Amino acid sequence: MTKVILLDIEGTTTPIDFVHKTLFPFAKERLGNYIEKHFGELSKEIAELVDESSHDETYTVPVDPTEPGSVAAYLEHLIEVDRKSTPLKAIQGMIWKDGYEAGELKSVVYDDVPAAFKRWTMEGKTIAIYSSGSVLAQRLLFGHTSHGDLTSFISDHFDTNIGHKRESDSYRKIAAELGHAPGRILFLSDISEELEAAADAGCAARMVVRKSSDTGVISVRFDPIASFEELF
Repeated sequence: MTKVILLDIEGTTTPIDFVHKTLFPFAKERLGNYIEKHFGELSKEIAELVDESSHDETYTVPVDPTEPGSVAAYLEHLIEVDRKSTPLKAIQGMIWKDGYEAGELKSVVYDDVPAAFKRWTMEGKTIAIYSSGSVLAQRLLFGHTSHGDLTSFISDHFDTNIGHKRESDSYRKIAAELGHAPGRILFLSDISEELEAAADAGCAARMVVRKSSDTGVISVRFDPIASFEELF
């Protein structure tokens, strides 16, 4: 019996267009100014970026941890190559926090999401999120939706600090954190490689194929669904 619903965000609970056409441009436009203004507060993230750049074959310019412009340039590179970089995601989350609090951002979830959250909670199931976006970004997104604040339905959040989403060990670690056997966890995502990793860890998995998104290759192995209403 499924006890935990583990959810991806982009293309699963939230339209891809909102992430790529609203959130990402919002953060990119403000990145340089944010780094300049908060440079002294970002020592952890800067150290992680310097370490990441030292192993990055796609970026040959040394990142100077004392120069905001150097750090911002590498962050912009990571955005351009669509790297799932933990420090980049953390800084994006900080920029979005300012945007949400200023009323400049309002997040979007699919219409079936709030009702599913309520139904699953009433059925005694635990809802958790696993996204490449930082835990802060996740909480902000679900806390400022056009359907209201949905954070009370979500018990746990996981990001790339626990591991990358295409690695089976990440799902084993999540299962341990949640205190459930992997077989009690149902992972929902629109990315087949993530579903493969979850299944290899022993989790149940279903592919979410939203009508409004380009999922790419649909994996019939994971019994595609177009809406959360099709579950249970």
